[in-house]
Amino acid sequence: MKIKRIEHVGVVVKDTEASRKLWEGCFGIPLGEVEENDKRKLALYYVGESMVELIAGVGVDSKHQRMVAEGKGGLNHICFEVEDIDAALAELKAKGIPLLDEVPRIGHAGCRIAFLDPKATENCLIELAELPKGHR
Repeated sequence: MKIKRIEHVGVVVKDTEASRKLWEGCFGIPLGEVEENDKRKLALYYVGESMVELIAGVGVDSKHQRMVAEGKGGLNHICFEVEDIDAALAELKAKGIPLLDEVPRIGHAGCRIAFLDPKATENCLIELAELPKGHR
């Protein structure tokens, strides 16, 4: 498996709009993109070759809003960009690493993503992402 870079670090926040004061005002990092669906809203901040992905739940009973309410907001996961996610998952499975996603699914910006079981990664949630051809 070839890990190309840290693609992003995911941070769960209560409200992406309120968080802009910190990321843009204090750190001076311009907002890159915003993506939203019926479950969550993402604010993406490019830092060099990587991103910080702010994740806010949409609706009071969303998973991410519950996490914030339970005091479990903040650093959520690290995402590694891989060249071939199917090969990476097969390799990890052969090495005995349990997968939360046996088959890749579509994530932000059309990436093919999959998560590893944090029980096998020292309680660190790790996401793998294969970017679409021609993506930043």
